Amino acid sequence: MATEQNNSVSVVITAYQCARYLGQAIESVLVQSRPAQQVIVIDDGSTDDCATVVHAYGPQVQYMYQDNQGIGPARNTGLRLAAGHWLALLDGDDYWTPNKLADQLAAAAADPQLEALFGHIQSFVSPELDPAEQARLRAVPGPMPGYCASTLLIRRGAFWRVGAFAEQYGVGEFVEWYGRAMEAGVRAQLLPGTLAWRRQHANNTTRRNSSKRPDYAHVLKAMLDRRRAAPRADGA
Repeated sequence: MATEQNNSVSVVITAYQCARYLGQAIESVLVQSRPAQQVIVIDDGSTDDCATVVHAYGPQVQYMYQDNQGIGPARNTGLRLAAGHWLALLDGDDYWTPNKLADQLAAAAADPQLEALFGHIQSFVSPELDPAEQARLRAVPGPMPGYCASTLLIRRGAFWRVGAFAEQYGVGEFVEWYGRAMEAGVRAQLLPGTLAWRRQHANNTTRRNSSKRPDYAHVLKAMLDRRRAAPRADGA
């Protein structure tokens, strides 16, 4: 992998049954005004045409298939393959704005103490859906603070200081990881601009795994348990 000293970027895109959207996600990475040096797609057991979509990009994009294990294991597989100084994540049904990496790396250059950068994210209902399907979905209008995987850019060392994503949760794995990142003292900044677009459609992870929503409660309990177990600054 070609690198730029201290500024190489590896992007991990996770995909499951999203062939109709995956090309737009990949394109949004490949057309960045500040290119990434490594682009990896982890196909988490898809039975649609995800592999065909990825292979059309040739050696620009590294492809790996694994049996379906869920979003946490899929991200971890890709991150273990990532060689860049900076790591970025993207869900295969979302996409980035063209200056996403450039804006984040510029902010990091202005403040070398920063270890992780986020940005705002904007939701939209996928336009190819028929009116009845669109009516069942809801996209919050306007950009929202995006403390989520698709806006994250993080130094590789900082990510592994926090550790891999928890693999036991069907949903909420990023919330759990972010809680550990804050406990580990990762120095993060939220940029003001929109850096990613989040697609609302019938097969979103949270909708597909709606039966696993109790995992959010388990995530919260794990975070609270860690805080109770942590030594207090006053030694009490």
